[in-house]
Amino acid sequence: QGRDDAEKVKYFIKDAIENWGIEYVLLVGGRQGGVLQERWLMPVRYSYLDDGGEKKFISDLYFADIYKYENGNIVFEDWDSNGNGIYGEWHMRGKDILDLYPDVYVGRLACRNKWEVDIMVNKIITYETTAYGSEWAKRFIGIAGDTYPSADDPYYEGEVATKAAFDMLDGYEAVFLWTSTGTLSSANDIIDAISQGAGFVHFSGHGNPMSWANHPPGDEETWIGIDVTQFYKFSNEGMYPITIIGGCHNNQFNVSLLNLLRIRHLKDIYYKSEWSPECFGWWLARKIGGGGIATIANTGYGYGIPGEDCLKGRGRYMEIHFFKSVAEGKDMLGKAHASDLIYYLNAFPPMTDRIDTKIVEQWVLLGDPSLKIGGYPS
Repeated sequence: QGRDDAEKVKYFIKDAIENWGIEYVLLVGGRQGGVLQERWLMPVRYSYLDDGGEKKFISDLYFADIYKYENGNIVFEDWDSNGNGIYGEWHMRGKDILDLYPDVYVGRLACRNKWEVDIMVNKIITYETTAYGSEWAKRFIGIAGDTYPSADDPYYEGEVATKAAFDMLDGYEAVFLWTSTGTLSSANDIIDAISQGAGFVHFSGHGNPMSWANHPPGDEETWIGIDVTQFYKFSNEGMYPITIIGGCHNNQFNVSLLNLLRIRHLKDIYYKSEWSPECFGWWLARKIGGGGIATIANTGYGYGIPGEDCLKGRGRYMEIHFFKSVAEGKDMLGKAHASDLIYYLNAFPPMTDRIDTKIVEQWVLLGDPSLKIGGYPS
């Protein structure tokens, strides 16, 4: 049952909910080559919501949003309400009406080979059996700067967001790497901090599939951050953080060196860093001997509000409500992620605003949704 592989997987999830009562779904598999047409070890669903900057993007929320109400009845949510075979459509030619509320907790290990599967299985076991009671697991690292520099704007949005996120947590110590204080001056500051281990890392700024960065105060020409070529320096083996990233495309897990063979689009692919061997968020999660345990970030363009209202909507709102969910006792990663999405959907109802809808669809968890945050007591 299902029109394509992605819909077949979704119907299987529906059957598993109804027959086995499952709550968690771990999708295992990333891109497996392909040039003109991508090949996938585990299917993906592209949402065709056109925000004016990109016509489509990956959304794993598709696999979590199983049901919708139709004429008072609960029915299968296929993300194609107008029946034209274009999923999540929102552009001049049509618009699908979507439910968007998650019915199961979904995460993905975007593994491209067995080696990456082995890495992630070992990291997850290590985390869940050793993190509990560890000093490093109660450390929060906030990495940020002045996201939207302006001469008449005294607010450093990324720094405001990381401080707000930390303030929601109880019993954690904070390490803030901020451009305004000079504690974030180069990639080495990030490497040194994460190499000490952390329970959470919160980047808030700008990104692409290969890198993350932010600005010093009032200086939109200068970028300070880190890219995937520097990840080998992380030495926090066994002390893996859950990482939240505010920025564009950091979890765009369809990138590949093979994209360089698409000659007609080469300039655009190179500019957007879509030729990265793997995306920033997944590379960080699957890095052997260090890095993270899971990453929540955008698969498409990120959005934010400059200035005083930066926490009242768009991406910064989504970032901090993950930590609010954790603070409220959502101690399984998938539950905290889903709670974050629901907070956003309740504040900004589905299908009302195109950008708000996209923000929810593209906020993807690359990690195990059944991961116990902070590990289990021994």
